[in-house]
Formats: sequence, C-alpha cells, structure tokens
Amino acid sequence: MPNRLAHETSPYLLQHAENPVDWWPWSAEAFEEARRRGVPVLLSVGYSSCHWCHVMAHESFEDDATAAVVNDNFVAVKVDREERPDVDAVYMEAVQAATGQGGWPMTVFLTPDAEPFYFGTYFPPEPRHGMPSFTQVLGGVRDAWTDRRGEVTEVAAKITQDLAGRALNLGDAQVPGEGELAQALLGLTREYDATYGGFGGAPKFPPSMVVEFLLRHHARTGAEGALQMALDTCERMARGGIYDQLGGGFARYSVDREFTVPHFEKMLYDNALLCRTYAHLWRSTGSELAKRVALETADFMVRELRTNEGGFASALDADSEDPASGKHVEGAYYVWTPAQLEEVLGAQDGAVAARYFGVTPEGTFEEGASVLQLPQGDEVFDAEQVARIRQALSAARRERPAPGRDDKVVAAWNGLAIAALAETGAYFGRQDLVDAAVAAGDLLVRLHMDPLARLTRTSKDGRAGANSGVLEDYADVAEGFLALTSVTGEGVWLEFAGFLLDHVLDRFVDQDSGALYDTAADAERLIRRPQDPTDNATPSGWTAAAGALLSYAAHTGSEPHRGAAERALGVVKALGPRAPRFIGNGLAVAEALLDGPREIAVVGEVGGRLHHIALTGTAPGAVVAAGPEGRDELPLLADRPRVEDRDTAYVCRRFVCERPETDPERLRLALTESRG
Repeated sequence: MPNRLAHETSPYLLQHAENPVDWWPWSAEAFEEARRRGVPVLLSVGYSSCHWCHVMAHESFEDDATAAVVNDNFVAVKVDREERPDVDAVYMEAVQAATGQGGWPMTVFLTPDAEPFYFGTYFPPEPRHGMPSFTQVLGGVRDAWTDRRGEVTEVAAKITQDLAGRALNLGDAQVPGEGELAQALLGLTREYDATYGGFGGAPKFPPSMVVEFLLRHHARTGAEGALQMALDTCERMARGGIYDQLGGGFARYSVDREFTVPHFEKMLYDNALLCRTYAHLWRSTGSELAKRVALETADFMVRELRTNEGGFASALDADSEDPASGKHVEGAYYVWTPAQLEEVLGAQDGAVAARYFGVTPEGTFEEGASVLQLPQGDEVFDAEQVARIRQALSAARRERPAPGRDDKVVAAWNGLAIAALAETGAYFGRQDLVDAAVAAGDLLVRLHMDPLARLTRTSKDGRAGANSGVLEDYADVAEGFLALTSVTGEGVWLEFAGFLLDHVLDRFVDQDSGALYDTAADAERLIRRPQDPTDNATPSGWTAAAGALLSYAAHTGSEPHRGAAERALGVVKALGPRAPRFIGNGLAVAEALLDGPREIAVVGEVGGRLHHIALTGTAPGAVVAAGPEGRDELPLLADRPRVEDRDTAYVCRRFVCERPETDPERLRLALTESRG
C-alpha cells in the first residue's frame, strides 16, 4: 500500500512511495505527529540518482522487518535534497560537525522540535567495516530516547545553539584586489595535480568554477600558468573516463585521481557548467578539443535531459540493468569488455577499438569491464575507422537498458543550462542550441515565476512543485537570463533578470553587513538560516548572486546592484587566499570586477560579425547588448548611433568609453587585451 509520498512530485520521493516504511514528506504535520506520539523523527535525505541511496533503500527501507522497527518507534521523514537544499544544508552541517564527514544518504535523528541529536550517512543491514547495522542504530536511538530523554534533548538543544551561532558576517569587508587574487592563484598552484590535472586527490571532481577563474585571470593579467592549468585539466577530463566518449557529457566525479573511473551519474548542473567551461576555453585558446567537447556536451543535454515542456531534467542515474544478470548495476550502460567490442565490431575493428578506448582484458572498472577513454600513447588511428567504430558502439549501447532519468526541473540548474546553451550556440553558429535555451527560459517564466516574480524551485511534467526558490535559484536563473540578453538582444530577458535580482536585494541580503543567506527572509524557519559562500557541486548562491548583480549593474548602470555585488564579494577577500578551490566562482566574479566589467554595445545586426566578436571576447565578465539603431529596450544601446552607416561597437568600463569601433579586428583586439 502506498505511503504518504505517493502524491509528491519528486521522483526521489516517488521511488519510496511503495516502501513499507510509513514515510512522511518534510512538513509541519510530520513533526506534530512526532509530538503527539512522543517519538523522535528519522530524517533520511538523498536524491534519485544517488547509488548508495538506492542500496540503503533496497537493504533497509524495502525490508518489512526493518520498516516495522522504524514505524513503531519513529516518524520517518524523507527529503529530496534537490528539492529542499535548505533542509539538506542545515542538517548536513550538523552531520559534518559531529562526524567530520558527510554525504548521501544522510540519516539524522531529530527531536519533535527538529533539533538533531544523532547523525550518520549510509548504514548497512548488518555490522560491516566497523559500522553498526541500521537496526542496531535504530535500537540504540530508541533506547536512548526512552531511557535518557532529558540527556538527548539537552544534547540536541546544544547542537542547535552551536549551529545557530555560525552565521557569517563577511559581506562588509573590502572587495578583493590584485593581492588576494594572486594569492589564490598561488594556492591553486600548490594543490594542482601536475600529472593528471585537476586539484587534490581521489575522489576528484571537475573544477568548473576554478577553471573559469583561471581563464579570467589569464585574460586579465596574461598569467600563462593559470591558462596552462585550465588547459591541461580540461584535456585530461575530456580524454578520461569521466567524459562519455560515445554520447558526450560528464559523469559526476572520478573515484580516482586520474579521471579514469567515474561515479556514473550524470547531473544537469555538472554538464551545464562544463559545457560553458569548455566553450570559454575554446574562446581563450581556439582549442578544437574544447569546441568538440562543448558541442557534444550541449547536444547530450538537449538529447537526453530535455523534457517535453522544454526544460532540462536533473540527472541520469548511475545504475542501470545489466542484461547478463538482470540486476541494477552501477555503470552497466557505459562499460565494455574486449569480448563485447568484438561482438559488435568483429575481430579486427574490435581489437582497434580496444586499443583506442583503453579496453583491456583486466578491465579498469569491475569484473573485467573497462570505462572508455581516449588513447594516451603514440599510436596513430585512422579517423574514418574510429568514426565508424564510434557509430557502431553508440548504436549497440542504445540497445542496452538505459539509466533512469530524474525528470524534475530545478530552476537553478536550468539557469546554468540556459547560459551554457545560449553562449555555446552563439559561439559556434548553432541556433538550435540558442532556441533550446530560449525555450527553457520561457518555461521558467511561465511555470516557475509567479506574478510577483517569486521563483518555485522545481517542477515536473509541467506541474510546479510546492517549494520556494532559494538564493541559487534566483542567482542562476538571473545569470541565464542575462546570457540570453547578450545572445538574443531581447530586452525582456534583462527585465526578468532585474525582477529576480530585486528579490535578492530585498529578501536574501543582510541589510547591515551585505552578507547573503541561502533562504529568503520570509522562508520557512529551520533551526538555522543556511548561509554558505563556498562552492559545492554548483556555484554558491552567495557568489552567483554577486556575479549576476554585477552583470546587471553593467547593463543598467544601477548603483544599488553594483554596491550589493561589491559588498557580497567581501567574502572572497576573506576566503580566496585561504581556500581558493572552494570559492572559485567568487574569484571569477572578482576578476570581472577588477576588469570593470566591460560594457559592449553593438548597434547593428544581432548575430552579425561585430556581435559575434563581442560575445567571443575574453574580457572577464563582459556584458553585451546588441540591436538595431533606435532601440531603447536595452540601456546600453540608448542614444548610440551607427557610424558611417556601419554596424558599430561601443566599449566602456569604469565610466570611460573608447572610440566607437566599426572594424572587426580592432574590436577583437580591444576585447582580448590582457592587463586591464
């Protein structure tokens, strides 16, 4: 019999709707029920493409005996972290503070007042590797609640008090300058993996925001070391197993430092960020590899993540059915053995494919299977033969059971996708990609924005969810709309971005310090108001908002928006030199601030040569407005005529404008000059 999750829109919650556990969604009613029964709350947080979430669900939540223990002694609450990042952030902070680590599935026990007192992540069905079994944990928590409730509630109150005292006030520091950005670059150089690219060891995540900082720093200062780190990291990722060599798109992360074996889930946010990163790398270097990866990743998003409504789904699962065993296995859709290659290609092409993609008898993954990579050696391969092999393997792979898709549309991640697709389409003459970005923008306006321009975080199948947007939703959607402004020349996108950023100023900014919160002032009150300026898998809402505010101010001349951006960047001055890997987006925004950012008005043909050069210039964070003479919906175009009846570009920064430019090559030089 379905539980209370049956009527939710979240695919993750719906995965648990048939569990024997009597799950509740996060709600005031769930905590009222815990008070009425006098029992604690079991909070379980995960997401639909999380491998270990599936494992724990199968082992414990689908088990009748375990479910009976849960139902008799707890009110069980299931949360999709992608729908409620605020709930996830608050309790993940508690888990990390208590245990020194975190992750999903996240398992937290709360009092009926939502105060946490016992923490963990995955628990196995029997004791294993020093971990207690889940039923042992349930029994221990039940006994502590029954026999030592006063002690438990005292601990919970102290934890909650400690969390509440962690509010940051780093928004009123001075803006970062040359010194802080140089120190950040030095810190990144120390943590750089010169052998395999990227930063740190295993597991290794794609450092999209850091690469954007490196590209901008090189563009502004000419620092070759910054460009080389960006170039080498992107090449290693693109040639490694973290990149889908047949279908395009990136997996979530690599379990090793070599970017060889991925955790196979493919997230919208990673692919949106990396698509834009590779497009910007091409813009800086002309790299054909960067161009190919940007376009293949864009095509992957449109082909495999686009929903019927025109938005983009959240993720593809890591697991899929293995036809040989009939079981759901991580990576089954993506990995190959030499025998499987030979079965599809024949002996001769199969042997070539094995050498080209690094498929060995021993395997690079599990049970003799290999993740496809590009060759690292000196052997020269025939391009036509490789193309034929790719086509045949792609067709054979499409016959395999595909990974499940989380069809939830998340506003913030769609904003990232809009920016990536709009720019990639504009750079490479792919109007279909620009059209896909516009369609996703239309969906967000139509379905996710109410008449007051307040955002709903998620939707599914054309139905808006119940959860309010958080700071990253407002910031990333505004960023997407600003990219559409620059690419399409349509002022309506600038107007929509302004509506969203007004909410940021009114509802997310601390008016005393300029610091930002992840939830609005009028949002549901949790045990602490979440606030995190550091990047995780996506840019922090704090610095993403700073970037969007800065760009909007460059478009409009709005001092309140620029002032808010500058105050917000105080956190980068404080954290950039100390933890550059974790505030890469803020460092990238700081580069734009130091460069101006430049304001480029192209009076003439939208999509014409001057407009294309303006879009592909490397000046950090430059904003572009384009349209025919006499249009006034974009402020940068106002009162700016064409010169000698030719398309004309006006380039300004810091209240100073250069002479109007009609020559494409002189404009290109003006927008790629280093040392701003």
